[in-house]
Amino acid sequence: MIDSSEKTKKAKTIWPLFQLWPFLRPYRSRIVAASIALIAAAAATLTLPVAFRYMIDLGFSRNNAEQIDRYFLALFAVALILAAATALRYYLVSWIGERLVADVRSKVYSHVLRQSPVFFESTRIGEVLSRLTTDTTLIQSVIGSSVSIALRNTLLLIGGLTMLLITSLKLSSMILLLIPVVMVPLIIFGRRVRKLSRDSQDRIADSSAVAQEVLNAVATVQAFGQQQHETDRFDASVTDSFTTALRRITNRAALTAMVIMLVFGAVVLVLWIGAHAVLEGRMTAGELGQFLLYAVFTAGAVGALSESWGELQRAAGATERLTELLAVESQLPVEQPMAKPGADGNIQFSGLSFSYPSRPGVPVLKNINLNIRQGETVALVGPSGAGKTTIFQLLLRFYDPQQGAVEVGSVDLKHCEPDAVREQFALVPQEAVIFADSAMENIRYGRAAASDAEVIDAAQHAAAADFLRAQPEGFNTFLGERGVRLSGGQKQRIAIARAMLKDAPVVLLDEATSALDAESEQLVQQALEELTENRTTLVIAHRLATVREADRIVVLDGGKIVAEGTHEELMQQQGLYARLAKLQFRDG
Repeated sequence: MIDSSEKTKKAKTIWPLFQLWPFLRPYRSRIVAASIALIAAAAATLTLPVAFRYMIDLGFSRNNAEQIDRYFLALFAVALILAAATALRYYLVSWIGERLVADVRSKVYSHVLRQSPVFFESTRIGEVLSRLTTDTTLIQSVIGSSVSIALRNTLLLIGGLTMLLITSLKLSSMILLLIPVVMVPLIIFGRRVRKLSRDSQDRIADSSAVAQEVLNAVATVQAFGQQQHETDRFDASVTDSFTTALRRITNRAALTAMVIMLVFGAVVLVLWIGAHAVLEGRMTAGELGQFLLYAVFTAGAVGALSESWGELQRAAGATERLTELLAVESQLPVEQPMAKPGADGNIQFSGLSFSYPSRPGVPVLKNINLNIRQGETVALVGPSGAGKTTIFQLLLRFYDPQQGAVEVGSVDLKHCEPDAVREQFALVPQEAVIFADSAMENIRYGRAAASDAEVIDAAQHAAAADFLRAQPEGFNTFLGERGVRLSGGQKQRIAIARAMLKDAPVVLLDEATSALDAESEQLVQQALEELTENRTTLVIAHRLATVREADRIVVLDGGKIVAEGTHEELMQQQGLYARLAKLQFRDG
């Protein structure tokens, strides 16, 4: 879970930006080249006032025409260097910014995908998406532009101050005395802008989360006529985001105006004194012109740095939000790691007790002991909340039990990486997940390296090939967002084809036919029989046909196993199973 109070505390400096260095390290050569170009551009800029000084002091007369030509040629050469260095710096820095953001997005996305369900219980998807989009875009803008501008203006500030001191120590001393007058409001307003910047990012994330939630349930929203209510709720979130952003903009505008006013006010004061020094013969006009240009460079650098500072602070907050995601550790540590569980299909639950991390005081499973032999079909039945789905989640190692062990092939799953565990299972969920892709790629999701022929063969065995061939583009037909172009039965058969293609030793069926009509159920049931043949199968049972064909039925109630046996044996006991059968199937 992400602690927002900790986020705000960390965001008070720009140091979080240095956490991006591991992503920048592979591109050190480009960073060095960009730095050289940056220094060359700054040096060329700082050379210009010197040339102007000598031209002014030399005077514009026919006797000096040859020297003036040389100075103008030198100025043009400096301009060429400045143009080339600036273009090269822009290209390299922009490239680094784009590459950095691509790498950060990939790293964060990959890391989030590997989190356990505990993470998603406490983190909204809209929040994650906001960090992947808004925050990374902000970082790209800063790394690809603001950092370069800040470094350039830092060089101009240092170089300009140095040349000011060389040109006139007295006038420069006055400017140095006035610098604290500029820095104090920069620090005070900067802290306020930093806090408001973080608040603004959080409000944007809130509105994204609202939109994500509602759009994922748009059919329900429309069915209950809640469009206006959800529009009002989103508008309130957006307005809150706008209000926070407006406060940030107002403070940044005030900061920029104050800094510019103070800086240029100080410059005007110093130049007024310098003008009197020229009139009194203590400075040449060229020296005053040179001092003026360096003062303008220095003032401009300070003004630009004040703006860049605000951007750097926002990027620091965004960087921290992303690194917080990367810092989240998996809730599934591997104890004494082994390669992977055994592939013989034998499953054993020993003294298993479990509570969900979000509800630690509420036991879902209590002292479960169950052995499932290779090739056996076992149905799990019981009322809602009995713990059936939880057993599947523990098998897939989405969670680890607080007590007891789950073994597959005589190997405790706590000793195996989650990915290695899940290779042993093929899941057909109650609601088939269809991705916004072609039918071919949706089935291939079961095994990415499968050939087209293997995909088509799996679809044939799952009774899905005929309706897919009838699609406008056959297996290459785009199925729409969440498979909106398919019926429930068609989706389920694609899910079964996906599981067949995976060819895992254990099949998990989570009420795979519960939401289907009679005709679709018959087709899907035939496909399931094909899938489960010669495989260890666990079924969360809802349909009587599935229950009757199981080798064994395990009845769960209140997190405990209360009965085991075949359909006939359990019906004779007249216990919970018999009551459920009469209620659910009405022919028991």
